Amino acid sequence: MAGRPPSAAVLVLHGGYGTGMAAPAPGALNLPGLRMLPVSRAVARAVRGDPGVRVQRVRYTHRGWNGSREDPLHDALRVLDALRREAGDIPVVLLGHSMGARAALHAAGHPLVRSVVGLAPWCPPGDPVTQLAGRDVVLLHSTRDRVTSPLASQSLTARARRAGARTCLVTIPGSDHAMIRRAPAWHHLAGLLVTGLLGLAPVPKRVEAAFGLPRGAAASEGTLSLDGLDAGRPAPRRCGAVRGGGR
Repeated sequence: MAGRPPSAAVLVLHGGYGTGMAAPAPGALNLPGLRMLPVSRAVARAVRGDPGVRVQRVRYTHRGWNGSREDPLHDALRVLDALRREAGDIPVVLLGHSMGARAALHAAGHPLVRSVVGLAPWCPPGDPVTQLAGRDVVLLHSTRDRVTSPLASQSLTARARRAGARTCLVTIPGSDHAMIRRAPAWHHLAGLLVTGLLGLAPVPKRVEAAFGLPRGAAASEGTLSLDGLDAGRPAPRRCGAVRGGGR
């Protein structure tokens, strides 16, 4: 018998490459996909108290972003459309790493998307932000990332805030793009943020405070360090119903 439609969902988007028309490599040969497996497992553990939440991987048609084709964006939108046909207007959190985070940010204008969590996101300066209006957007970035830019992530949060997003950047000192160093911190924070953004648990107080910053706040005001992050219980939130392996 077919399972019940989910009441909420987390869509996981792994990284990739700037260009590449071939299909992603299968199984263990897909290094960007492997990087997200422990994160996906951590999120699945975090939401397992609510059996209505589905954690689902977005499968790509091509391994690269491919310029104006924006291939992983269209893969994400197809999954979102299929999910809407199956379950209706349920809340969705997009959780992406690197190129997958770029696709998640671009796809945030879809009616189902309530929030985006971007891990070491690829944020070129000209990327749009108007689709992020009304969304909660949290970016996580290592201060030592040499593949994608933490400064570009900080700039995007400021631009997104001016466009009407509730957003912040959390820096992870001493880590790397592949999320290997300080891996438990990445996994724990991903689970904490996803459950908070779905309204299943609180989000850290400082993240909640950053969401309330005025649109014109400086980028530095919405930048938090993991090492100083207060993960205690804030007031209840509203319910929203290895390196070199690519971006």
